Amino acid sequence: MLHQPTTTMIHHRPPLLLPILLLLLIPTITSTTTHHQFKEAPKFYNSPHCPTTNTTDTTVHVAMTLDTTYLRGSIAAILSILQHSSCPQNIFFHFITSPIPTATPLHTTLTTTFPYLNYQLYPFHYHYSTVSRLISTSIRSALDCPLNYARTYLPDILPLHVTKVVYLDSDIILVDDITKLANTPFLNDAVLAAPEYCNANFTSYFTPTFWSNPSLSLTFVDRKPCYFNTGVMVIDLKRWRFGEFTTKIEEWMELQKRMRIYELGSLPPFLLVFGGKISPVDHRWNQHGLGGDNFRGLCRDLHPGPVSLLHWSGKGKPWVRLDAGKPCPLDALWAPYDLLKPPFSSFE
Repeated sequence: MLHQPTTTMIHHRPPLLLPILLLLLIPTITSTTTHHQFKEAPKFYNSPHCPTTNTTDTTVHVAMTLDTTYLRGSIAAILSILQHSSCPQNIFFHFITSPIPTATPLHTTLTTTFPYLNYQLYPFHYHYSTVSRLISTSIRSALDCPLNYARTYLPDILPLHVTKVVYLDSDIILVDDITKLANTPFLNDAVLAAPEYCNANFTSYFTPTFWSNPSLSLTFVDRKPCYFNTGVMVIDLKRWRFGEFTTKIEEWMELQKRMRIYELGSLPPFLLVFGGKISPVDHRWNQHGLGGDNFRGLCRDLHPGPVSLLHWSGKGKPWVRLDAGKPCPLDALWAPYDLLKPPFSSFE
């Protein structure tokens, strides 16, 4: 059943000014978030060939989660998307945030860092209690944050007129035009499109309890499931809503609470529902694993082939390693998109 948020959403379209109340709050926000002060990004303009009107057909919708922990990564990701897009003014961002009051300082940061950004904030509290109840502990505590499960509820959260969206994690950098990714064709009745990795050991994503139970292991009968990373997906929201796939994912999460059929956060339910049923995307659109493994976060190299999107999935994040003075070689590719102000720069 489709649920629409009943709470007020914070919506921003340039060149509207911030409400007076929000302006009055800025001093308080600044004093409590001094570690999140960012430089203003340049404004990016459409190329001459871009459509002159921003309609449903010409808008590229991008969904990301937004919180204080990964805000620095999110800001860098937004900058990279705009910088490499041929039609940046035709991109609309949908940001899912933790419940209010977190959304207010995030809104301030976005409007000061990207004054001309088209975006909307959606506080993630309508499904928050449901997700909190369904989450099982995983191999890394960061994966257990309720906001990490927001991608499951995008078809419910986003407006009905949004029928296709590119979902991206906060630890990514694009070096190619996102329109190419957004235009990925959906084969047959596929709901998702993402890079597949069929050489990975698919069985390792589920426990022996799962594989030893005939009724569960038969889930993949007549399917050729491959691993795919849920940090980069193109989603047909209309098909998702019609197929009620959020309910199907929740059913697997409920079973996990009773039987422990997997160990890794929000990924396995997606594999159970969509594995072997997605439209493949070229691997260049998710050079993942750059954050290393989930335990030590060791440095890794790029996969062979061209690169359109770099993804620091895993424990190690480039901004943390750079600040610690222990960067991995590939973290140098992230650094140019970092808009964090140097210490004391606000006093210059």
